[in-house]
Amino acid sequence: MSNRNKDQSPATTSSAVANFLDKVRSAPLPVKSGVKGRLVFALDATASREPTWDHACQLQGEMFRVTDSLGGLDIQLCYYRGFNEFHAGQWCDKPGQLLSDMSKTRCLGGHTQIAKVLEHLMVEHRKQPIQTAVFVGDAMEENPDTLCQLAGKLGVLGIPLFVFQEGYDAMTTSIFRQMANLSGGAYAPFNLASAEELKNLLSAVAVYAAGGHRALQDLRKRSSPEVTRLIQQLKE
Repeated sequence: MSNRNKDQSPATTSSAVANFLDKVRSAPLPVKSGVKGRLVFALDATASREPTWDHACQLQGEMFRVTDSLGGLDIQLCYYRGFNEFHAGQWCDKPGQLLSDMSKTRCLGGHTQIAKVLEHLMVEHRKQPIQTAVFVGDAMEENPDTLCQLAGKLGVLGIPLFVFQEGYDAMTTSIFRQMANLSGGAYAPFNLASAEELKNLLSAVAVYAAGGHRALQDLRKRSSPEVTRLIQQLKE
């Protein structure tokens, strides 16, 4: 297990990020009647993430609530932990069901298995298209070239990956940014000392999954330069 530094935070964690997320949440655009977005919510559940796991359990319900006016959202919880353990839950559209699954899960020491997450996304997409995926983690202990290649395949399939990094490690940040870019998604750090920030991050991506790229393009027209640059991480 690599050394994961959580005492530092990158300069990119700014009020502009928070403003962007708040505006995304307040700019819903309807999707076609009867069509639900599908989002995979993948988490690093290794031992270093244990202090923040309960926060994630408490806040994930917001991902459902903010998408009600957009036609709703189906979410699948995935996580890895321990020795080669990878779990993919059932698709659900009820906050209580996802919360129950997360509450029963405890973090276990082990190495990262991000490649399994990316491969799983492609498998699920072949069964039924997914609109986007969230990955929350604090470390990368795998072959960077392999991860970037898989992220590029997600981009070809039209599955943007939103990568959110807890803490700060320079190598992890570099690879997470590349993965997000290659998939057509976006990268953002977050400060786990702020539950509100994490809620906003997750809620914003849920809105994107339910409302699509059009909502962000509409948002860009009335955003500040800082917010626009963040939106522009997403490929057209």
